[in-house]
Amino acid sequence: MDSHTDIAIIGGGIVGLATAWQLSQRLAGKKVKITVLEKENELAFHQTGHNSGVIHSGIYYRPGSLRAVNCQKGRKSLVAFARAHGVAHELCGKLIVATRPDELPRLDKIFQNGIANGTEGIAIIDAEGIRHIEPYCAGIKAISVPCAGIIDFPAVARKYAELLIAAGGEVHTGTEVKAIEHSDGHYLLRTSAGDMRAGYLVACGGSQSDRLAIQDGLDPGMRIIGFRGEYYELENKDRVRHLIYPVPDPRFPWLGVHFTRMIDGRIECGPNAVFAFHRDGYRKTDFKWQDVKDAITYRGFWKLTTKHLAYGISEQWRSISKTAFHRSLLHLVPSLQMDEIRPGRSGVRALALDQEGEMLDDFKILQKDRATHVLNAPSPAATASIAIGEQVAAMVLQTGLFS
Repeated sequence: MDSHTDIAIIGGGIVGLATAWQLSQRLAGKKVKITVLEKENELAFHQTGHNSGVIHSGIYYRPGSLRAVNCQKGRKSLVAFARAHGVAHELCGKLIVATRPDELPRLDKIFQNGIANGTEGIAIIDAEGIRHIEPYCAGIKAISVPCAGIIDFPAVARKYAELLIAAGGEVHTGTEVKAIEHSDGHYLLRTSAGDMRAGYLVACGGSQSDRLAIQDGLDPGMRIIGFRGEYYELENKDRVRHLIYPVPDPRFPWLGVHFTRMIDGRIECGPNAVFAFHRDGYRKTDFKWQDVKDAITYRGFWKLTTKHLAYGISEQWRSISKTAFHRSLLHLVPSLQMDEIRPGRSGVRALALDQEGEMLDDFKILQKDRATHVLNAPSPAATASIAIGEQVAAMVLQTGLFS
């Protein structure tokens, strides 16, 4: 690894790699070196590689928010990118299903939100329409979202890296940034592979984003808390043809259990949401004291857990009891049998909480003189990765440092 770069990007997930690729496009022909540093031995290992692989439509997000705008723009760019580069994907469509009359006002609100966001092709369908699309799904009304789909996000991320390298950039895996220091108008990054001087820093650290900002002297105004989501897999793949989601309950910070057809043919159902004792740990036994300490000493964590105590207990029980997990799935597919599901994979969501225990509901990007920090990039960040990369690249170039 060279000891100097013009722009160092911390994080080899899909957002960091999209940003690096977009910078390489905008700086083509200029002698500006771009280097991505990834702590793991492979790219897109954490949230990119452990998510559900859904191409999100943008129907849920607050109109005008960064999530809404970037999801709409990014989804179209992502699909065009996948087609151009042969990345496995399918616009299979999604149903958001109301199973009770009291859910209908919320369903209508989501539909109106989708109209405001320009989510194309959405329509309200009745029970017969639901059965035509998903024969085993029980609902009284649903929103059909034909522009939603599935994709291989790790393959997308690797293609971003390939294009970056072809443009003269560098990607270094197994290179963890241990400390961020300032030296003579430059950054000095202390890494597990040696020191690196950088003229500009872009931090896309995912679950470590708050810590990277603090190391750089910024107050992130939030703390990352890890929540593990555990899935089951369906043995009978004929049960689900597309994507089936419930109407989310606004009292809780999650979308609820849903059914997802994966790009490799598997059908996942879930997840639950339980506190992760390790921000990057996917097994129930994974534990890291620093992650636990940072959570339990943060006021926002206790505000959140107090507010949602009963919900948290039920989620923990679903982590322990297959029967309880199975019961939650019957809400959408009432004929599903217990022996049709088997334990599947887990993912970890890097939940950004403020001091009052409120979940940040939008992307959060901070900039200082020679750095841009992507502090909060929850779902639909993978879908919106190209749009986020364009936004961050534009912020970097607006500094005039590389003109």
